[in-house]
Amino acid sequence: MQVSNVNDVKIYNLSCGKSLPEWLSDRKKRALQKKDVDVRRRIELIQDFDMPTVCTNIRVSRDGQYIMATGTYKPRLRCYDTYQLSLKFERCLDSDVVKFDILSEDYSKVIFLHSDRYVEFHSQHGFYYKLRIPKFGRDFSYHYPSCDVYFVGASSEIYRLNLEQGRFLNCLQTEASQINVCDINLEHHLFAAGTVEGKVECWDPRIRSRVGVLDCAMGSVTEDTEIEGLPSVSALKFNGPLHMAVGTSTGQVLVYDLRSTRPLIVKDHQYGLPIKSIQFHDPLELIISSDSRIIKMWNKDNALGPAPRWCSFLDNLTEELEENPESTVYDDYKFVTKNDLDELGLSHLIGSPMLRAYMHGYFIDIRLYHKVKAMVNPFAYEEYRREKIRQKIEETRAQRVQIKKLPKVNKELALKLLEEEDAARPLQKKKQKKMPNILSDDRFKVMFENPDYQVDERSEEFRLINPLVSKIGEKRKQKLKAMEMLQTKETEEEEEPEGKPSDAESSETSDDEKGWVEEVRKQRKLLRQEERSKRQEREKEDHQTTLKPQFYEIKAGEEFRSFQDAAKKQKMMRKTLEDRLKVEEKLGTLNVSDTAVGSKQLTFQLKKSEQHKKRQEAEKQHREERKKLRRSAGHLKSKPTKGRPFY
Repeated sequence: MQVSNVNDVKIYNLSCGKSLPEWLSDRKKRALQKKDVDVRRRIELIQDFDMPTVCTNIRVSRDGQYIMATGTYKPRLRCYDTYQLSLKFERCLDSDVVKFDILSEDYSKVIFLHSDRYVEFHSQHGFYYKLRIPKFGRDFSYHYPSCDVYFVGASSEIYRLNLEQGRFLNCLQTEASQINVCDINLEHHLFAAGTVEGKVECWDPRIRSRVGVLDCAMGSVTEDTEIEGLPSVSALKFNGPLHMAVGTSTGQVLVYDLRSTRPLIVKDHQYGLPIKSIQFHDPLELIISSDSRIIKMWNKDNALGPAPRWCSFLDNLTEELEENPESTVYDDYKFVTKNDLDELGLSHLIGSPMLRAYMHGYFIDIRLYHKVKAMVNPFAYEEYRREKIRQKIEETRAQRVQIKKLPKVNKELALKLLEEEDAARPLQKKKQKKMPNILSDDRFKVMFENPDYQVDERSEEFRLINPLVSKIGEKRKQKLKAMEMLQTKETEEEEEPEGKPSDAESSETSDDEKGWVEEVRKQRKLLRQEERSKRQEREKEDHQTTLKPQFYEIKAGEEFRSFQDAAKKQKMMRKTLEDRLKVEEKLGTLNVSDTAVGSKQLTFQLKKSEQHKKRQEAEKQHREERKKLRRSAGHLKSKPTKGRPFY
């Protein structure tokens, strides 16, 4: 049992304490329990409450004392006693269990539906009886008043087996092609079956007739959901006399009132996976639905609720475990790759008990890893000490006055951003929040590091949008040169370029406004001239190119006759069968004759390819060579024995 605290949310792991690797042997686990205090304090709420590979079904008896589970591999059944908190018994089965149910109050009567169409009945001592249903089953439900078991599966029929009489009864014929799930309401005993077509058919067991059909495929389609294909019913569960929950193969859960055809609630798991099961938790008013990836519990609160009656002492255990620190998975082991083993010189340990293969690497004892690490690199502490000193020096340097360094990519853009930031700094109010700079923002870091993001000033779009870029660019280039000179000298103070009087600035701005239109016209003329020159170069290249004949190589083993043969074959295939027979008869490859009975006999010769002829010739030569090398085996005959022959 384990308690962890993630984001101020306490998580209680009831199945294990400190996590241990599954590949550890029992001997190693016992040794850890003696040495490690955390492992020795481990609390197992139920002993051996697990399966070797996977658990497929789990049920609790009606008296609440026994928990039964089926799993694989090998197919087996395990029964746990909650009063003793231990495993009561285990039985191995012949095939995988699709579903099982407990018919009695305790574990004495159990029914299993197997994947090979067999239905098994177990009593308290073990196996009791076995029979087979006509089609592969997917689900079943037991009707207690009539002792009938309803089986559904890969068929449109619902098979009924009466356990009192010990025989099959008449089937219930549905309109579906296949049925996935079924359930019986414990209040009024209404039987419901979920079909592949996305419908739920309800039957009354007393009159053995259908009383209603509910179309859940149309109800699962809402404005916010995107559904691909027809939603089929994959889970079904009744809650009380009037409510029913339906799960679809597209990941929706619909809650219905039996008096209405429209769902009260539609919940989407957002994964598009079929809903496996649905359960109702009445004390906390929870609806628990699960698919192959997640389990959703619908409720306003996230409280755990009271502990079950058979483990009422769980509240005291959780209070004690809250004081203990959280233990992580595999604390005593270090994961290393094959390259790490080569660097440490431990490659010779692969295959030994010292290393345990896991995924793309190995697990090694953390104490052994630290010892070998210290032997391989004895100067690791000196390197660590130098790195710490370097970090301290860098922290002190950050407090000094630093020169503004420009990036390698888009230097002019970075200089423009710095100028805008310096110009807006005196105008910014004290209470106003400071806007983040693009140069210091990690989201735009790639724009000043990757050369692919370099602004192309020669492009057509840039030249048309920025017609005055030439004048502004000259000023920025002069400033860039000045900043580069400062960076090479490694000065600690940045010299700002001398400013110009206000009159000069005003005159420049007025000139820029007047010459904006002229600059745009110049740029357009230049672009037209460049396009004209490129077009002339393409025409010259087209005139200089000469067409050369192309040659085709014939495949090995084929004989080239003429291009007319292919044309003749195409014409022949367009003709009717009668015309083709006449042509073949003229060529001598076909012979048509009348028989004595009155029918016609047709004989023809197949055209053999060159490869087929060569293959036949090679086989003929091989047989002749084998005849020459063949030796007689007459000398191997045994002499006749005396006495009675042995058979």
